[in-house]
Amino acid sequence: MTRRPSLQVSTPCVSVLPAARAHPSAEQGSGRRRHDPHPHGPDLCRAESGLQDPRAETLPKPTLWAEPGSVITQGSPVTLRCQGNLETQEYRLHREKTSASWIRQIPQDLVNKGQFPIQSIAGEHAGRYRCRYRGRTHWSEFSDPLELVVTGYYIKPNLSALPSPVVTPGVNVTLQCGSQVAFDGFALHNEGEDEHPQRLNSQPHARWPSRAVFSVGPVSPSRRWTYRCYGCYSQSPYVWSLPSDLLELLVPGVSEKPSLSVQPGPVVEPGETLTLQCGSDVGYDRFTLYKEGEPDLLQRPGRQLQAGLSQANFTLSPVSHSHGGLYRCSGAHNLSSEWSAPSDPLDILIAGQFPDRPSLSMHPGPRVASGEKVTLLCQSQGWMYTFLLIKEGAADAPVRLRSKYQSDKYQAEFPMSPVTSAHAGTYRCYGSYSSNPYVLSHPSEPLELAVSGAAETLSPSQNKSDSKPASRPQDYTVGNLIRMGMAGLVLVVLGILLFEAQHSQRSPQGAARR
Repeated sequence: MTRRPSLQVSTPCVSVLPAARAHPSAEQGSGRRRHDPHPHGPDLCRAESGLQDPRAETLPKPTLWAEPGSVITQGSPVTLRCQGNLETQEYRLHREKTSASWIRQIPQDLVNKGQFPIQSIAGEHAGRYRCRYRGRTHWSEFSDPLELVVTGYYIKPNLSALPSPVVTPGVNVTLQCGSQVAFDGFALHNEGEDEHPQRLNSQPHARWPSRAVFSVGPVSPSRRWTYRCYGCYSQSPYVWSLPSDLLELLVPGVSEKPSLSVQPGPVVEPGETLTLQCGSDVGYDRFTLYKEGEPDLLQRPGRQLQAGLSQANFTLSPVSHSHGGLYRCSGAHNLSSEWSAPSDPLDILIAGQFPDRPSLSMHPGPRVASGEKVTLLCQSQGWMYTFLLIKEGAADAPVRLRSKYQSDKYQAEFPMSPVTSAHAGTYRCYGSYSSNPYVLSHPSEPLELAVSGAAETLSPSQNKSDSKPASRPQDYTVGNLIRMGMAGLVLVVLGILLFEAQHSQRSPQGAARR
């Protein structure tokens, strides 16, 4: 018989329980439950004494486990299974401290097989169980205890990783489980693993009426670290709340990092739509996007663009100031628990948050010769901690400089030397405060930099229409060359026609003389 290891815990709801008190009304969602789903009294919170049969000397101890597990949502089916030896004649299942009437209702043929099914589990089924079996002459000793937990009776707590779910391999991680409900304790369950849940007393906190802080690790990228937590009361330690939302720790590995880009660009205004694209040529099946300092990880399946190339899109809409920050992404294969190395960081900047608008000028300019030096100056009458210079259509990250107070203005100089055709284009600058570097002022008016000696090369801003209402100078060099070429072609055609006309007039005159 194949046995699934049981999920057992060695302590009640809390390791050191507070004094017994009246059980609060159970809460689930917005409703309130007026009965105790596990009314077996506070004795369950005391240390359990082992039940031993003095006649059990030679028979091996049986094994007790639950399928599909010992932590079960109310209303779900579960089967407790007891396994003895080949000489087993009969099985018995016992719940410690209180009798369980449901056991007597199990058909005898199932009992003889060591199977004790529950079609729809409820709080009354929760508790600490042991089993034993009878051989030819006497009963075995009792099995190790199995703690059957029923979840879903109170509102779910909140689970977060401090300070972030993105962690370095080899370190221990702090997980906080908190609730607005005054639970006596909390349990932390590692999803998909046969580890015993950790249980801790709740402690008061400024944000949470009750909370517990757990430590897990050291973490490694070779397995998945996914957790849920539950709240519970000391008077019904095997009846737990709804589970918290799933929390997955991201432990970056060493496989090739993906690339992270943004459309339409890294600077947006509130209300707009932003799409972050995480892609790789390794063919990852799934991607995750995370923002530095935030507790949440966004996951998306990878879309196979072509052989070996995959990508996932993460859309932020409508954008608000809270979306500003530093983002990274990682990829993984479906058959592996390991995430890739993180992508290079990408800043998302939210503009239009301050009333002040800086001004942008250049010296010399706006037309400079290739190889010369030009300086762009961003200024503001109001205080700005830093200034950012951004070129339209450029893939490079914005340049950020600390402001200086000079000539009754806050300003920053952005030198470019030597200037090449790659510098040609439209520039804007923004200001930001020190409290949040990802929230920016309104942009300056656009400023066009033209580089002579590179007129044949159009800047990126000239290859697309400017969606901004502000107008900017246009370069008509190519248009003028086309017009001059057409005019020259017309003159050549006219010259040919004139020559043929003169030649045709001379031919009849020569014939008349002959």
